[in-house]
Amino acid sequence: MFLRELIQPLNELRGVGSSVQCRLNDAGITTIASLLTRYPRDWEDRSAFAPIKDWAKGQVCTTASVTAHSWFSFGRKKTLKVYIEDQSARATLVCFNRPFLQSRLPIGKEVRIWGRFYYKFGEIMSTSFEIENPGSKSAIMPVYPLTKDLNQNLLRRLVQQALDLYGTNLENELPQKIINKEQLLKKADAVKAIHFPPSMEILEKAKSTLIYEELFYLEIMVGRRSLERRKGVTPNIISPSPVPVSPLQQHLIERLPFTLTPGQEKAIKEINDEMSGSRPLARLLQGDVGSGKTLVAFLAALRAVDEGGQAAIMAPTELLARQHADNAARLLEPLGVRPAYLTGNLKYSGRTQLLKNLAAGEVDIVLGTHALFSKDVVYRNLRLVVIDEQHRFGVTQRQAIIAKGQNSQQRKTTPDLIMMSATPIPRTLALTVFGDLDITVISDMPPGRKPVKTHLSKESNAQKVYDFVRKELESGRQAYFVYPLIGNGSEESTNEPAADNDGLKDAVSMSEKLAKKIYPQYSTALIHSKIDDEEKRKTMEAFRKGEIRILAATSVVEVGVDVPNASCMVIHHAERFGLSALHQLRGRVGRGSDQSYCFLIYSDQEDQPGINPEELSEEERSREGKRLMVMLENSDGFVIAEKDLIFRGPGQIAGIEQSGYLKLGIADPVRDADALVRARAGAFSILETDPGLLQDEHRCIADVLNRSPPFSEVAL
Repeated sequence: MFLRELIQPLNELRGVGSSVQCRLNDAGITTIASLLTRYPRDWEDRSAFAPIKDWAKGQVCTTASVTAHSWFSFGRKKTLKVYIEDQSARATLVCFNRPFLQSRLPIGKEVRIWGRFYYKFGEIMSTSFEIENPGSKSAIMPVYPLTKDLNQNLLRRLVQQALDLYGTNLENELPQKIINKEQLLKKADAVKAIHFPPSMEILEKAKSTLIYEELFYLEIMVGRRSLERRKGVTPNIISPSPVPVSPLQQHLIERLPFTLTPGQEKAIKEINDEMSGSRPLARLLQGDVGSGKTLVAFLAALRAVDEGGQAAIMAPTELLARQHADNAARLLEPLGVRPAYLTGNLKYSGRTQLLKNLAAGEVDIVLGTHALFSKDVVYRNLRLVVIDEQHRFGVTQRQAIIAKGQNSQQRKTTPDLIMMSATPIPRTLALTVFGDLDITVISDMPPGRKPVKTHLSKESNAQKVYDFVRKELESGRQAYFVYPLIGNGSEESTNEPAADNDGLKDAVSMSEKLAKKIYPQYSTALIHSKIDDEEKRKTMEAFRKGEIRILAATSVVEVGVDVPNASCMVIHHAERFGLSALHQLRGRVGRGSDQSYCFLIYSDQEDQPGINPEELSEEERSREGKRLMVMLENSDGFVIAEKDLIFRGPGQIAGIEQSGYLKLGIADPVRDADALVRARAGAFSILETDPGLLQDEHRCIADVLNRSPPFSEVAL
């Protein structure tokens, strides 16, 4: 039987009545399987003896004699004190709410004590200790993640029972050849050792086994997406002699006032080669802020048009979609290409005519938002789909636009797909999430651009930042001021109540202060997500033309804003933003030939509302400083993304949610990158070459594939 098939109720275990079962259920533990996969977060090695005199070095495990008892306080607060002594020192056990220990620890008894001790009132004492059972099966004890209603002793006792009853007969879930190749433990041995390891060496072996297994099945599902995408696809026509660029591509390249970077040329070649291949292109196009991904997307669209098809370029916001459409009109219309702009706010009469033209093939490239996959949108021959800022779209939305190509009037097959990301995705995470895609990285930048100079500033020194920006404004430059809140306590995306955001500056109030008090001689405007789209467009156009000198905003300007004359980016409460978001915002400046600057204004932890400085640890005090120092020390978006993963974890950085029946319980794709690479190789090898995949010897793999529908296991 597989571990996850242990769906027996918890009340089969001794000591699990209705009250305990409710406490376990509240913690997400509902079956024997979920109990055994409640893996420890840490382990305590109690095999090494540490005397009482070493209390300051950490946890103490000692054999001591009980020398005396006493009590303090009265009534319900009456508390027992047990005095113990070993060969090194004396100590006091303070037994809050444990009066029964008086009989369990009689005077003169030899006991083994494990606990954390401290020095107070002239004596060594402990309020957090355990009495070790001399006959315990393991000297290495698990430390489980707890809720307020659970304790370590309860979970340890129940896990041990479950292992005794069900753990022995657990089946291996990995193919035997994988187990042999990777030198993994049997599943039964790994589960037993992860909870109660006989040694630290066996514990590491158990962790390696379970980590590899989780990542293997994650990659099995990634590989399955790849197989599903390719299955039943009508092959593209292979050009007998593929050319480096198509005629329209060549025309655009010749008209550009600059030369392509080597990274752009490499990306175009890879895309062209695959668009001429035997299966649909499926590629993630990554590049740092300002690396020229949009131009590569336009060139890919021209290839599709040259081959008689249409292209759809989808952006997450109207602001970004409109900018793409304006650039397409400027660059592509002179080539005779027919672009169009489609969003949900398009007026009925104009939308109706546009949809007719699209269905008739009289539109070559359509640019827009989610409206591109509305029910009434029909394409004549959708050859290419480009999804910009792909992490802002869900799996279902991406599938909806791809399905438009599969239902085109002339083309009943899967269109080519390019997903673009200006938020660099580290290799480890890309392997996890986009393992079924080819990945192209534009690693260089257009020539002539100077690196943005980044400065950190405490909130108390903000005036110095304002003075510096004033000099830039006097030189004819423009500036952004970005805030985490819109106004009245509303965050850009979460609408948190004002009570949770006391003391934080917001875009609405600060735009007024900038205009009236700080820079009254310069025109100032406000932009955030709740402003009408047409008003946002007009504001951005005025800022682009230089009619507005200062733009107060939220993170809505993180993408799709290109104003070469803007030289200053000021971000208040920078500690509230992720590193990748800060890097994106910093990328809004430095887009011209002049030197640009980014100021990260932050609040020290002890200055933040609701925080008692005396309660902060040194790690908490330094954490934000270390995080923001990453921005000061690095301009490479991929390095910053790797650091962001370390600070915030992969789930937050890319919006990953494991859903369905495979959830990562012990593996971490970032920490376990080496295991991930090996698991990916093993999983893809099984999927591509093993004819017995769905037979009994691989029943677990078949179970995963049959029970988990494609494109749903990892929701991006």
